[in-house]
Amino acid sequence: MLTKNKLSALKRLSDENGIIGALAIDQRGSLKKMIAAASSNFVGDEGIVRFKELVSEELTPYATSILLDPEYGLPAAKVRHSDAGLLVAYEKTGYDAAAVGRLPDLLTEWSVRRLKEAGADAIKFLLYYDVDEDEKINDYKHVYMERVGSECAAEDIPFFLEIVTYDAKYDDVASMEYAKAKPHKVIEAMREFSKPQYKVDVLKVEVPVDMNFVGGFTQGETAYSQEAAAAYFKEQSEATKLPFIFLSAGVSAELFQQTLAFAKKSGSAFNGVLCGRATWKNGVAPFAENGEEVGRAWLKDTGKKNIQALNLVLKETATSWFNKVTGSADERFLCFRD
Repeated sequence: MLTKNKLSALKRLSDENGIIGALAIDQRGSLKKMIAAASSNFVGDEGIVRFKELVSEELTPYATSILLDPEYGLPAAKVRHSDAGLLVAYEKTGYDAAAVGRLPDLLTEWSVRRLKEAGADAIKFLLYYDVDEDEKINDYKHVYMERVGSECAAEDIPFFLEIVTYDAKYDDVASMEYAKAKPHKVIEAMREFSKPQYKVDVLKVEVPVDMNFVGGFTQGETAYSQEAAAAYFKEQSEATKLPFIFLSAGVSAELFQQTLAFAKKSGSAFNGVLCGRATWKNGVAPFAENGEEVGRAWLKDTGKKNIQALNLVLKETATSWFNKVTGSADERFLCFRD
């Protein structure tokens, strides 16, 4: 069972029903590239900071919480809606493509204590993981995550572990080959990091299939029938007793919403989302090309519609995490009443 402080923090990150409808904009290098690609002028650090602020100002009134990075995102944390909780990323952005194993790396100038003092309700760490990679590489990652989990436990703050899977043998995660391998990669990673030594409180994970290869969701070649895909969603849900939420992985808002409906129909007891690019990525170009006023207008209109549509889907599909972290209904009442 979670500590009282962790329960209170999770409540701040969720709605009153125990559903997490969080907005993610902790991208750093990738967001810089998106802004640079859309603008003929060099925007620099000021542009990435300002775009995050606009997203926070305009969209957190409709989110239960927001995920930001401490490098560019703390100004955006200060302008979020008063009811929105705050998750803060603890990892360096990206990974060294020249090195083997996509090894994790902390932001050296930060600690969990300092992030908590900066206002974080929870700590998020992104781990790239291939369950079938060399044992030495995975042992290194296991020990690394034990350290992060222990640091969060010492500060009595929730630890959200984001797992992005890959296959060391395939460079293209959008390929048919990887689509066939993905269910095994995602589900076994969840099993591993649900073990108590990692002290993970919430898993942030991919859906177990590539929906672009599911029959009925594509007009091209398929890797799984809808029945097979549904079975993978069910197996994923049963692979952990921890609360888990889905990441959007950059798919369109429409496909992400359809995916959540499919997950619910398949029997997945997921507990919400941490949705990033599916909500705001098409607002980058208006901001970069035409300035803040146009970017804000896009967020007020399309961005707001995206997140409100997602919220409606969440109400119909997501499951409360209350049952996963407490015992009886009486205990839940005592934990969550104001």
